[in-house]
Amino acid sequence: MISIIFSAKMAKLNLKPTAGYLLIEPLEKEVKTASGIYLPDTAGEKPQKGKVLAVGGAEITEKGTKKNSPVKVNDVVIYKKWGGNEVKIGNTEYLFVKFEDILAIETK
Repeated sequence: MISIIFSAKMAKLNLKPTAGYLLIEPLEKEVKTASGIYLPDTAGEKPQKGKVLAVGGAEITEKGTKKNSPVKVNDVVIYKKWGGNEVKIGNTEYLFVKFEDILAIETK
């Protein structure tokens, strides 16, 4: 079990994703353009970018091979638009996303 403590939110999660899954905290979508113009949230689309909070163990494929996580804790990732299963804890929403639903890792 992984304990994750968020000092800013003062919430504690005792969650460990099962094999083949990641626990992701979606990041808020930008509502301001580069020139400083604020955009209304009319589309209501959910973010596709998030921070990895916990990583499940290696997934065993149908062929019996191990598939390790492509990411590590604290990576910022882009995931499939409809990927993941939402879980709300307190006032915060989290996602359990399959390894295969990760599209990209943000580089620094």
